[in-house]
Amino acid sequence: METSRIESTGGVCLNPNGATEVGDDVKGRKAIGRWIGVAIPFLIAVALFFVINVIIPGYANLNSFLSLLLLASLLGLASVGQTLTIIIGGFDMSIPAVMGLANVLVSLLYGAGVPIWVAVGLIIMLSMAIGLMNGFASRYLQLNPLVVTLAMGSIVLGTVWAGTHGEVSGSVPDWLVASVSVIGSTGPIPLPGVVVVWAVVSVLALLLENYTVLGRWIFAAGANPRAAEIAGVPMLFVWMSVYAISAVMAAITGILLAGFSGAADPTVGASYLFMTVAAVVVGGTALTGGQGGYARTIAGCFVVTELSILLVGVGLDQPGQQICLGILIVVLVALYGRDRPLSMRL
Repeated sequence: METSRIESTGGVCLNPNGATEVGDDVKGRKAIGRWIGVAIPFLIAVALFFVINVIIPGYANLNSFLSLLLLASLLGLASVGQTLTIIIGGFDMSIPAVMGLANVLVSLLYGAGVPIWVAVGLIIMLSMAIGLMNGFASRYLQLNPLVVTLAMGSIVLGTVWAGTHGEVSGSVPDWLVASVSVIGSTGPIPLPGVVVVWAVVSVLALLLENYTVLGRWIFAAGANPRAAEIAGVPMLFVWMSVYAISAVMAAITGILLAGFSGAADPTVGASYLFMTVAAVVVGGTALTGGQGGYARTIAGCFVVTELSILLVGVGLDQPGQQICLGILIVVLVALYGRDRPLSMRL
């Protein structure tokens, strides 16, 4: 009888004083499990740093550490949207194309005399519109988000190539170049601007996930879409919001990469589709949806960046790096993706 009572109340057993002893214990174990899940990727990142220093003598210096932060920051910014889309059960394959679009537009507009903040504002609005269309088509039209975003990416990148005829010229302001330079600083903060931007965005992303209604809706939508819809979660709004965030973050990364390379390149985001997925998976966010979060992705960004540095350090070329990282993703998906989504356990 007591067991049935506990099961019928979702694991909560009321004692005569009204305490929820079993429920509190379950919540405590879940909280500990979440902290362990977040801590493991960070511990791996720390261990990798020491491994790199052993394999590449002299790596542990200030410039190397700043380079790691800078590269991880660019990946981290691009991975915000990928994390959220995967949590809701989607996927965003248009990230590289939006990055390329933003990268080209900021160079062209600024080079043509448009004030940089006007150019950035226009790019943000355009990218937001792309994200909203991705979310609308995926949710309202019930189309596969992988197909929708792949098609959108193809349209965006094709438009860029058609508009520029493969010949891109322009310039970016000096402060943008300095913001993605290892020797750059942000006012009194002795860190490149991109690192500071990533820190601010990370705090905002974590606040969104943990302390806002939209954050709760995002996890509910991914855990059990049908139950979330019945409970009143505005699913279309959630999907459109998440994909808009993803596109805007991709655009911001593309703008920063214009300063990093010093020239416009429509294909600048090509490697970031694979890298963002790798960061999300390595961090431990489940591809089944409804589980994980950006805190894990932060650790995943460091791990993926360090692995890339390590593979370069041992002499592997780009194809070899892709092979090794691909194998890593397969292994981690096998580990993290074996749990059934929450919707299958209710």
